[in-house]
Amino acid sequence: MSGPLAGVKVLDMTHALAGPYCTMLLADLGADVLKVESPSGDLSRTSGPYLPDDEAKDFGGYFQSVNRGKRSIVLNLKDPADIAVFTKLVVESDVLVENFTPGVMDRLGLSYETLAEINPKLVYAALRGFGDARSGTSPYQEWPAFDIVVQAMAGLMGITGLPDGTPIKVGPGVGDIFPGTLLSLGVVSALYETRGSGVGQFVDVAMYDAVLSLCERIVYQYSYDGTIPRPEGNRHPLLSPFDIVPAVDGWVAIAAPNNNRWKLLCELIGRDDLAADPGLQTNESRVARREEVFGALAEWTSTRTTDEILDVLGGKVPVGAVRDAKEILEDPHVEARGMAVRLEHPGSSKVVTVAGQPIKFSRTPAVPTKRAPLLNEHGPQIREHLAE
Repeated sequence: MSGPLAGVKVLDMTHALAGPYCTMLLADLGADVLKVESPSGDLSRTSGPYLPDDEAKDFGGYFQSVNRGKRSIVLNLKDPADIAVFTKLVVESDVLVENFTPGVMDRLGLSYETLAEINPKLVYAALRGFGDARSGTSPYQEWPAFDIVVQAMAGLMGITGLPDGTPIKVGPGVGDIFPGTLLSLGVVSALYETRGSGVGQFVDVAMYDAVLSLCERIVYQYSYDGTIPRPEGNRHPLLSPFDIVPAVDGWVAIAAPNNNRWKLLCELIGRDDLAADPGLQTNESRVARREEVFGALAEWTSTRTTDEILDVLGGKVPVGAVRDAKEILEDPHVEARGMAVRLEHPGSSKVVTVAGQPIKFSRTPAVPTKRAPLLNEHGPQIREHLAE
C-alpha cells in the first residue's frame, strides 16, 4: 500500500456498515487492515447485490464497497487456540477497531484494559450506538442502534422532509457512515499522539453523538433564540435563495445567498427588477420573502432544460443538476478525480465500480486498488507467519 498510513497495522473486528466504513478509510489510506471474522463471516457478505454470473456469491456489492483492500482471517474467539492467535495479532497491531454491543469484548476476556496490558501502544477504537461507558454512561447504553434509529433520535429526521409532513430519512446511511468517518479521524489522531507518548488509548464514538454533531445547526438555533427547527423541504431556514427548482427535464439546485451572487443571478435570468428591489437587498430580507424568490427562479427554470440552465448559470453562481447514479458515473469530474474505483470480483468476469476515496495526497497517493477478501482468504498465511 502507498498511502500515508502505510505500515500501520489494524485489527478490524467490525461488521455491518459503520465499523467497516471506518476501517475501509484506514485501508484506503494505506493501512494493513486485517478483518477478523467469525466462522460464519460478516453478515454483510450475504447482503448483495450480486453480479448475474457470480454463482459462488462469496460476497456482494455491499461487502465489496466497504471492505475493499482488507485481508480476512477467521477466528473463533471462544476457542482457546484461536484466542492465542488473536493475542499474537494484538501484539503486532497498532490499532484495533470493533463495533460490538457493549460488553461483548469484556465477556470474551478481551477488554481494552486486558489488551492494553498485552500491547501498551495499542489504539483501541470502539463504535457503538450510544457510546461506551468508559467515556460516559448513556441511559441508552444497552440499546441496539441502526442508521434510521440515530437519524431519528439525534435530530436529522426532525429537519428532513416536507413542511408539516412525515419525517424522511436521509438516503445514504449517514447514521453509520458519519460515525465511521469520525472514528477514523479519532484513530489517526490517537496514532499521532502515540508517536510522542509511546502509549495507546481508548477511542470511542457513539453513533448518536456523531449525528448530533452533524446536526449542529439545530443546537445553536435553539440555544440562541429558542427556535425548534422543523422540516423545510429543500430550503434553508437562514439562507435565500437556497432551493431545488424545477426544469423541463428534472431539477436543479441553485444557491446564491451572497448579495453579489444574488445580483449576478438576477442579471443572468433577466430579472434586474429583483436585483433593484429595496426589499431584497440582503439575505435576511430574501429569507423573509423566500416564496417570492423561489417563484421567480422557478418561473425561469421551469421553461428550460437542465442543460440550458447550466449553460447560463454554470461557473457563475452555485448551481447543479439533481443527478442519478448513471449520470454521476458519466460525469467527467468523477473520472478525473478518481471517484469511480474499478475492482475485480471473484466468481465474475465483470469489473465492478465502487465509490472512490476523496482525500487526495501529493506525495503518498491513497488509491484503493484491491478487492474485498474472501472469507478467511489470508488466514492460512497469517497463521503460518505467527507460528514461525
